[in-house]
Amino acid sequence: MTKRKMKWFGMAMTGVLAISLSACGGGGSNSTNASGGGASEPAAGGGDGASAENVTITFQNIYPDASDPKNQMLKKIVEQYESEHPNVTIELDSLNTDQQKLKLKTQAASKEVPDITVVNPAAQMQPFVDADLFAPLNDMVEENGLKDTFQSGILDYYTFDGNLYALPDGNNIGVVYYNKKLMEQGGVEVPKTFEEMIEAVKTLKSKGIQPMVIGEKDSWTGSFLFMNILLRTNGGPGFLQDVLDGKKTFEDPAYVEAIEAFQQLVDAGAFQDGATSFDYNSGENLFKTGTAAMYYMGSWATGGIETAEVSKDGNVGVFQFPTVGGKGNPDEFMLAPGSAFAISKNSKHLEETKDFLNYFMLNFPKEAFEVKGAVGIAQNVEGDFKAAGYSDMAMNVLDLFKKVKGGDLAFDNTMNPGTTQAHLSGTQSLFVEKKDAAAVAKELQAAYEDNK
Repeated sequence: MTKRKMKWFGMAMTGVLAISLSACGGGGSNSTNASGGGASEPAAGGGDGASAENVTITFQNIYPDASDPKNQMLKKIVEQYESEHPNVTIELDSLNTDQQKLKLKTQAASKEVPDITVVNPAAQMQPFVDADLFAPLNDMVEENGLKDTFQSGILDYYTFDGNLYALPDGNNIGVVYYNKKLMEQGGVEVPKTFEEMIEAVKTLKSKGIQPMVIGEKDSWTGSFLFMNILLRTNGGPGFLQDVLDGKKTFEDPAYVEAIEAFQQLVDAGAFQDGATSFDYNSGENLFKTGTAAMYYMGSWATGGIETAEVSKDGNVGVFQFPTVGGKGNPDEFMLAPGSAFAISKNSKHLEETKDFLNYFMLNFPKEAFEVKGAVGIAQNVEGDFKAAGYSDMAMNVLDLFKKVKGGDLAFDNTMNPGTTQAHLSGTQSLFVEKKDAAAVAKELQAAYEDNK
């Protein structure tokens, strides 16, 4: 795999350029298939190997929430494809993120991976690629101009030894969404420092307003927030890379300080009771139904929030994660190359599956744009977001993309699975009991040493 380190800076800024052109109505995408009705026509003819026999393709995905625009888009594209290919049935297996990860591990162990599944980039993909479970997509991505629809550099995170194995749905940043009415009722302003965030949490809590929500049953959610704190306490990106390079350990003061800051949020009563029993969707739905003042998540949540009741009358705003202890730059974000679609190497209908995935991804930008779900996708988008009725909140998220000055990838996209699990468990435990930060850091360093 290509060495990445801070390559994200150039990649993120290239993606930002594509988005900003679209937001201004310039339609500056290189894609010829990402908008209008033309996307379905080139793909409709099928790949060269597609046959007329009856075929069922299992499509595992992480769009289970019927209220989310991506779920609606998914079903629409599938219905379109099936109508144009009467011999093909697309069987959807829609799961939340952690359910899908667990199911795929079980399927991979028995080498019974569904025709299309979902993987995460870089370190998370590596074991599946090493096990030779996925089909290379180099040939398929060249069909119908599909490769050119993706933002520059994004496919590198899914490429190993020159072979592309998955196609991403997103290219996102971590942001904080907030409910303007609840913040006003609580008498608090948008925090510009972490210390102000803690005080806002305490004030909101004292007035009976839920300060923040999270779906920590899916433990990556707490990790994603924690890593944004670490990005600040470290004074910038690269902490995990420094650990991998032997320059730092997890017992470094920056990591210990991040644990202490995270624990302050918990102790201040930031999160809902029983946060570890709420999965990603149920945690997010608490914010979407107007029961919480703030919600930290990747910008992929924008579409679902925008179309929810809470966003009525421009009620939702967004802000950058603040400095922590005077450290860090808010223009450095958690960067999230998205989950991605991979095809089983052992699919019984490999050519038909490639044909469908080609069609799906060609139509993805256009359909996502139409359902207000195109903020933070991995492909270039043609169209004027403002003219299409995207909210001020969505436009503000697009503006934040323009501010990106670099950042870090998620823990589980950087570290090996054993170390990652120790980190996820250690972070999750902070929600249920007070722990000594140095001891948590020491346990993680031991797990890292054991899993090298």
